[in-house]
Amino acid sequence: MTDPGKKFRIVKFLKIIISCAVLTIASLLTVATIRTLSMDVNAGLQLANWEKTTNLSLVLDRHEREQLFANLKDAIRIRTVSYSQTNLNTSALLLFDRFIRKAFPTVFSSSKVKHELVANYSHLFWVQGSRPELQPYMLLAHTDVVPASEDDAWEVPPFSGDEKDGFIYGRGTMDDKGSVMGILAALEYILMKGYTPQRGFYIGLGHDEEVHGLNGAVNIVRLLKERGVKLLFVLDEGSAILDGILKGLDGPAALIATSEKGATVLKLSVSMPPSHASMPPRETTIGILAAAVKRLEENPMKRLFGLGPEGGMFEHLAHKFRFPLNFVMSNLWLFAPLIARIMERNETTNAFVRTTTAVTMFNAGVKENVIASYAEAFVNMRIHSAQTLKEVLECVESTVGDPRVKIEVVYGFDPLPISPYDETSFGFQIIKKTVLDMFPSMIVAPGMCIANTDSRHFKDLSSSIYRFTPAIYKPGDAQRFHGINERTSRENYEGLVQFFFRLFQNCDIKKLPESHTSVHEL
Repeated sequence: MTDPGKKFRIVKFLKIIISCAVLTIASLLTVATIRTLSMDVNAGLQLANWEKTTNLSLVLDRHEREQLFANLKDAIRIRTVSYSQTNLNTSALLLFDRFIRKAFPTVFSSSKVKHELVANYSHLFWVQGSRPELQPYMLLAHTDVVPASEDDAWEVPPFSGDEKDGFIYGRGTMDDKGSVMGILAALEYILMKGYTPQRGFYIGLGHDEEVHGLNGAVNIVRLLKERGVKLLFVLDEGSAILDGILKGLDGPAALIATSEKGATVLKLSVSMPPSHASMPPRETTIGILAAAVKRLEENPMKRLFGLGPEGGMFEHLAHKFRFPLNFVMSNLWLFAPLIARIMERNETTNAFVRTTTAVTMFNAGVKENVIASYAEAFVNMRIHSAQTLKEVLECVESTVGDPRVKIEVVYGFDPLPISPYDETSFGFQIIKKTVLDMFPSMIVAPGMCIANTDSRHFKDLSSSIYRFTPAIYKPGDAQRFHGINERTSRENYEGLVQFFFRLFQNCDIKKLPESHTSVHEL
C-alpha cells in the first residue's frame, strides 16, 4: 500500500523546490531589469565643464581639399611593401621619406618640431609644448603595407591611388597610410595657423609594422627609454567607428580598443624515413600532420566571452540595442554564456569569444611517387585577453595528442594589459571627447583589437594604450584589410584629419574635469 504521509511529504517537498526556483528566477529577473533600466555607463564627462572650451576650426577651401586628397593618392603609389622581416622595399621607404618632406614643408621646417630617422626608415617627431611640466602623449602609425597582387580582382590597380565613386582605392588607404598622412596633415595645418601646443607630443611612424615592428617601433621605444620618456597615453590604429556591423545596434558606435589580443605562430612538423609510393607505410607524415591539424580545427579553444575587455564594450553599448538585446547586454553576469554561443557562429564575432586558430601554411613532399619524409604546418593563433601563451600551448599539445608531431613556437606573446577607460582616464576621455566633438550623438565604448599593432611595444612607456582610427566602416569593410579593394572615402579621410586637428587642441588641458554623473555599478 502507498503511504499517504510519504506521498504528502514528496508533494510538499516538490512545491518547496518549485517555489524556490520561481523565487530565484523572479529575483534574477528583477535584478536584471533594475540594472537594465538604471545602468548609465556612458554618461561620463560629456556634460562636465572642460578647462578648454574654444578650439581653432579647420575649414579647407576647394583647392586645399583637393591637395589633401592628391597627397594621399601619391602616398599610396609608393610601394612600401613589407614581404618579411628581411625583405622590405627599402628604396620605396626612402622615396616615402623624400615625399613626406615635400608634402608637409611646415612640419619639417618648424622650430617647434624635431624630426629624426630611426633605424634608417622609421620617423620620430617631437612637437614641443609650451608647458613642459605637462606629460607628453604619443601618436603612432606605420608607413609599410602588406603585398597586393595586380592579378587579384581589384576594381582598380592596388597601387594606383585611383578614385572611384568617391572612394580612393589602394593598399594602405585603411592600413595605415591614411593615418600617417592624416596625422601629418593635421600637424601641418595647425602649425600653419600659428598654434603652439601646450602639451608636447610625439609622433612615431614605424616602417615594418606588418612584419612585427622589430626594427622600427622597437628602436623608437629604445630611444625614448634612453631619454627617460614616460607617456601619458599612446594612440595607434586598431578599432574604428562601426556602422551596421553589430547587428541590432541602433546607429554607429565608436569603439576605442583598450587592449589587443596576444599572438603566436606555431610550427607543427612530422619526420620519418622516406619510402617509395608503391610500398606506403600505414601512416605517412602528411596523414599524421593532417590529422593533427584537423583536431585543432575541430576542437576550438574554450569560450572566454565576458572575461576580457569585450565585456565593457557590450555594457557600454547595451542601451543602444533594441529589446530584448538591451536586456541581455546589460546583464552579462547572467547571459554571457548565451551571447558567447551566438557570437561564435559568426567568423567575425567569434574572434571576440576565444583564442582563434588558423592554419595558414602546409608544406610537404618533393615528388609525386615519393612518400614525404617531412611535413610541416604553420598555425596562427590570436590569444584572448583571459588566456596566456603558456595556457594556449598546453591546450594545443593536449589537442594534438600525438608525440610524433613536434610543436615549436616560431614567435609568441601574451595579450596586452587592459588600459583604463573610466572617468579618470585622461587618454580615453580625451579621445572620446574628440569623437563627440565631431559626432555629438555618437556612442563611444571601450573595445578590443583582435589584430596586433606597433603599440604593444610601448607598454613599458605607458599603461594607457589605445587603438582607434576615426573612420566609419560599414559591413564588408573589415574584409578589405589585407584583402582586395582596400579603400577610404573622401569623407573618412578628411574626417580623420579633422579628428587629429581637434585632438592636438583637446589635449591642451592640465587635468580632466569633475564628472557630473556617476557610473552605476551593481
